[in-house]
Amino acid sequence: MTIALILIAGFMFAEVIGGVLTKSLALLSDAGHMVSDAMSIALALVALRFAEREATVERTYGYQRLEALAAMVNALTLWIVGVWVLIEAYHRVQDVPDVEGLGMLIVGVLGLLVNVVAAWVLHRSAKDSLNVEGAFQHVMADLLGSVGVVISGIVILTTGWNMIDPILSVVIAFLILRSAWPLSVKVFHVLVDSVPADIDVYKLGSDLEIEGVTLIHDIHIRAVSSDDTTFTGHVMIDPDYAGDTNLLLRRLREIIKGHGINHITIQMDKTALPSSDLGCDESHHVNYLAARSRSSG
Repeated sequence: MTIALILIAGFMFAEVIGGVLTKSLALLSDAGHMVSDAMSIALALVALRFAEREATVERTYGYQRLEALAAMVNALTLWIVGVWVLIEAYHRVQDVPDVEGLGMLIVGVLGLLVNVVAAWVLHRSAKDSLNVEGAFQHVMADLLGSVGVVISGIVILTTGWNMIDPILSVVIAFLILRSAWPLSVKVFHVLVDSVPADIDVYKLGSDLEIEGVTLIHDIHIRAVSSDDTTFTGHVMIDPDYAGDTNLLLRRLREIIKGHGINHITIQMDKTALPSSDLGCDESHHVNYLAARSRSSG
């Protein structure tokens, strides 16, 4: 991410100046997005540094949620840039200025090369971190914008048709908004403590119904960060179970870890009484019993 930040920040000034001199909206929109790229990567780096800090008594999860907050800011900036380009394109269609095609093409090609390298650097870690994915989506949207700038430059140089500039700017804007949507959805699910998409609670619940277990309820699963998912649950054990309860607990933990969960808290009670008779005030939802696996629909 540091390498990507140096590349993006080092070129964004040239692209801003190039956009002003050539009067190209496509280039200016790409330049504006490159500025947001640099800001998003810098923010992601700060969030990663904070996330590495140890948990404390006051912050028992540490600063891991900063990853989601940084990704949320990145998603918001993508929406803002996309909408700004659409508004500016509307005004440009009303009065299309003369665009300097050669300068636009040169800056666009250089910007494309910078974005290709930055995207390649970030791609390796984008799948492992929501924070890095936010920065990667910024760079990918900017890369597509650079492709639009290059196409605009070629068309203007060969045909003199300046209307291509605002038209492709609209295309760039929709590509930016398209990349903002899935990132926004992922951030939303993390912030509202949804179960991660790769974890099937129905399958997990049925897998935990091993010998000695009469009921598992009050299951709660959430992602604190991209690499930290927590599980809490209440396990009712058959009072006639003659096996080692410590060994049973270890087996339950291994099953849960097999579903990609690394922070596990289990409450165990060896009784035949209903949970309501134990003085327990938890939310005893057992929705996972409705099916053995998540519906594909």
